[in-house]
Amino acid sequence: MPARTRSRSHPPASSDRVEIRLPWWSMALPAVAFVVLFLLVADPGQAHAATDDATVGRILEHIHLTLGR
Repeated sequence: MPARTRSRSHPPASSDRVEIRLPWWSMALPAVAFVVLFLLVADPGQAHAATDDATVGRILEHIHLTLGR
């Protein structure tokens, strides 16, 4: 079987510049995961197991005061 080679449609990047192309979901998925986890931590009504800990309560209260809610 002959070896397959790809021809480049664009010239190679210059030595002083590095170009990295990522799919759109490689940035969207971590952003969505961060927002979901932040909302889970920021809403103390949904965190039933964490409401007994005074430290977690103080952190959540500080977040709510910082966000102005």
